[in-house]
Amino acid sequence: MARRNDKRSRLVTAADKLFHEQGVSTTTLANIAQLADVPLGNVYYYFKSKESIVLAVIDYRRKLIQAQFDELNGIDSTLVRLQTLVRQTTAHSEQTANFGDALGSLCQELGKQGGQIAAAAADLMQEIMNWCEKQFVSLGKGEKAKQLAMILLSSLQGISLLTLTFKNATYTNQQADYLVNWLETV
Repeated sequence: MARRNDKRSRLVTAADKLFHEQGVSTTTLANIAQLADVPLGNVYYYFKSKESIVLAVIDYRRKLIQAQFDELNGIDSTLVRLQTLVRQTTAHSEQTANFGDALGSLCQELGKQGGQIAAAAADLMQEIMNWCEKQFVSLGKGEKAKQLAMILLSSLQGISLLTLTFKNATYTNQQADYLVNWLETV
């Protein structure tokens, strides 16, 4: 059973990487199998369709987000929690300059397709929005919390788009500096 999960896990992480780097629509099952070092015929043992792999990647991303929140929630200061979230975006600025934000790109591409997959991807972004909103509520922002969460998340996603468009990782770092200071003033 551990071997089965190992191959499945390799397929999911390979799909996640390829979806980020080349998009869902252009990634083939053969690409995923090759990167995961799993025979193409075995892919169907773990996943009945490309859609099922996409859903598995969304679930994988959900677990990554939850692990990130678990880590952030261990920080005593709410302000520092939000600032740390912002700073975490700079850890991937070079990758963002080459491929965009992994979650943002996935949500954008799948959102165009509609249906169950689009809704599942949107739920991931909503989880981040909800977490940010709770942080702003904790900071005493009340009715403004939802708007502040949207401003923060849209700023992070927007700078990812600009970083990719202009292939300039410093954009992410500059915006992170700005947002860390902005958080102290809201």
